[in-house]
This record gives sequence, structure tokens and C-alpha cells, in this order.
Amino acid sequence: MHLSVELRYPAPVPAVGAMLADEEFVRWRAARSGGSGAHVEQVDVTGGPVEGFTVTVRRTLPTDQIPAHVRSFVGGQLEIRQAEAYEPQRDGERAGTVSLEITGAPVRLTGTVTLSPDGDGTVQRYDGDVKASVPLFGSAIEQAAAEAVRTALAAEESAGREWLAR
Repeated sequence: MHLSVELRYPAPVPAVGAMLADEEFVRWRAARSGGSGAHVEQVDVTGGPVEGFTVTVRRTLPTDQIPAHVRSFVGGQLEIRQAEAYEPQRDGERAGTVSLEITGAPVRLTGTVTLSPDGDGTVQRYDGDVKASVPLFGSAIEQAAAEAVRTALAAEESAGREWLAR
């Protein structure tokens, strides 16, 4: 299942890149965007906003937002491993890759992420594919996972806007 999501921030690309490369922000955003019952296990940021950076987050989330008929495949909690790797900024934009894996569930998201100027602000675009390797129920699991990713990214956008407003 293909997934495209756009997040918008009221700051230029260099400021948004610096925010995304800030380990304190990444940890705060991960804890905030997971909802109640979420727990951040690990956050790693390597590199920096000038030379390019990689952000890795491992967290557990409750499965209460997943439809009941799909929960039996994933259990009571989801362990999510998310990695985003950003290249150095070129021509006013920053490109990267994203990978999200739900450990213990047959679901994976892989794709690209870009930061582009949008007027006075920045648009962050995620474009990728959600794949579930479960016969017969794969499509339902992919839809549920895609909706959970959209919800999590909307919460991350809200967290980023709040951080930038500080």
C-alpha cells in the first residue's frame, strides 16, 4: 500500500533540519507523539544538520488505536523501530530515506523523506510503501498500519510546530 504524507512547519529548511537533528527534540517528540502508554526505549542521532544526519528511535506503543480484528496479529503493544537518514542540504532542499519496522509484526514501511521550502516555511514529505506479509489479511493490516503511521506523523507535526514556537 502506498503512503504519502505532508507535514508543514513555520520555519525555513535549515531550522527544521536542525530541529530534526536535535536529540533532545527527537526524544521529546517520540514521547509526546506516542500517546498514553507509549514508552521511548532508545534515541540515537548521528551526524549533524550541516553534514547530514541519521535519527533512530525505538519505542513501544499500545495497540488501542488498531482495529480489533488486526490486534491478534500484533499483541498488546507494538515495538516500533524508525530510522530516518538525511543528506546534507542541496539547492535549498534536504532529501533522505525512512524505514519503519514493527517488531514482532509482519509490517514494514520504506520510502523517502524530503524537506522543501514552502513559502516562509518547510514541507516535510514522506513517500513510501507499507507492506504486510500476512496471507489473506495483509491488505487489512497494511491499511491499519498506514492509518497508524498517518496519526503518528500528525502528532509529530504538532510536536514540531510546538517546539519551533518556543
